[in-house]
Amino acid sequence: MSATGPDVTSIVHARDGDVRGYAHEGDENPVFAWKGIPYAAPPVGALRFRAPTPPARWDGVRDGRDFGPMAPQGPSTAVPIDPNLVYDEDCLSLNVWAPTPDGSPRPVLVWIHGGAYCLGSSAQAIYDGRLLAERGDVVVVTINYRVGALGFLDLSSFSTEGAGFDTNCGLRDQVAAFEWVRDCIAEFGGDPNNVTAFGESSGAGSLTTLMTCPSAAGLFHRVIAQSPPATSVYGAERGADVAARFLDILELTPDRAGELRDLPIEKIVAAGDTLVDEVPSRIPGTLAMAPVVDRDFLPKYPVAAFQKGLSHRIPLIIGYNKDEASIFKFMKSPLLPVSAEAVQEMLRALAADHPELSASRLAEILSAYPDRAKPSGALAMSRDAAFRMPALWVADAHSRHSPTWMYRFDHATPMLKAARVGAGHATELPYVFGNFGTLNVDPTFWIGGRKVALEVSGRIQRRWLAFAKHGVPAAIDGSKHWPPYDEQTRNALIIDNADTVIVDPDHALREAWGDEVVGFN
Repeated sequence: MSATGPDVTSIVHARDGDVRGYAHEGDENPVFAWKGIPYAAPPVGALRFRAPTPPARWDGVRDGRDFGPMAPQGPSTAVPIDPNLVYDEDCLSLNVWAPTPDGSPRPVLVWIHGGAYCLGSSAQAIYDGRLLAERGDVVVVTINYRVGALGFLDLSSFSTEGAGFDTNCGLRDQVAAFEWVRDCIAEFGGDPNNVTAFGESSGAGSLTTLMTCPSAAGLFHRVIAQSPPATSVYGAERGADVAARFLDILELTPDRAGELRDLPIEKIVAAGDTLVDEVPSRIPGTLAMAPVVDRDFLPKYPVAAFQKGLSHRIPLIIGYNKDEASIFKFMKSPLLPVSAEAVQEMLRALAADHPELSASRLAEILSAYPDRAKPSGALAMSRDAAFRMPALWVADAHSRHSPTWMYRFDHATPMLKAARVGAGHATELPYVFGNFGTLNVDPTFWIGGRKVALEVSGRIQRRWLAFAKHGVPAAIDGSKHWPPYDEQTRNALIIDNADTVIVDPDHALREAWGDEVVGFN
């Protein structure tokens, strides 16, 4: 790395060409940011719906001031993104934040954003990595990957000799990004042998999936999975059915599937958005597009692979938020069933999908929710089916052979409690990155709570950073000791105004649900 000017810009000689990064002028210990670095070739034309390929080298110095385009997706009020950011199929880029190198390789954290596999961007202000890089003296990487139809629609059943379609393109993009980190991050001052992958929601679900994916082995050395929908991974037959409906929406017959490579991207996005709304409305609790078990890139259902001892043997932090489902009700989102009627329909669909699911077992699960006909009971069941139980199933299985820590995020500011959002889905994100106030109109602290929130954020960051550096979320600065999770004690860290450790806080629910995975195939 060479600096040009008074610690304002920095040029890195990376694998595919030189790139210029920027730091805030006047910072005593500047953190540089290199944004919009391509890690794969534009997946356009014949490469649409195909696995990523290496990028072409560029001449001269590529400017890294701005983020790259986000992956093609429909408009959303749920995901706050810079309104000036546009989407483009040439979206496979990443961003790096790093302190000025001092000759010692720093730990690397690679962030995978969420968004139900159909939304999101590394350019969201909440994911800015500068504060985390500065406070932890680490290198932070955030990535874009294909979402929606381009990333998670399985068209492989319509492949022909002249028009091939690959499975799990979005996951393959993530693997390519981790390969770039392995090959290139040393030039930015990072240690390619100390990489922690962290993500939230579908980003965390991507990680629990990649933890069972052979091609991802060795590319990261620790994982932090925040609210992973680990069972939202479907079989090839279901993937083919959704893909057939996608063709119907576009008025294409299967023998014309090859025309998808040449359709305007706006038509692809619009058809994908139709599916995103249609599928969970028809079968509550399911997603239109998600990872698919193709028996090749992804050999097994991830949670089943965990339970067979086939997950990569690396340290894992995994957890969920106390009130996951509340935000979906608040936003009137169809992505999660939040009414008693929708939850009942989800249970009927699960029973139909699992003919082996006995009436007695279903009754035992229902017995854990005596108020399921009320809004609070419906939200609890939806939360547990989507996030809580998948996290517990993964933690139980992974802890049999690798260090595992479980948490529950309970903290909510007075305003979020008053709005009945509480510790809703994704509300932990500003605490992890230290970036509060990134919404256009942010009500988080309208009636106080900032001081306590900053203290909670500091504790989370110290734990996440200690894990990235040492593989253990050590107690730092007097923080509560966080013992590992195992099937004997089932210790869980409860993150709130003050952290506490509770032994087996989910005992009754675990007993009701049992060890056998209940999820859609």
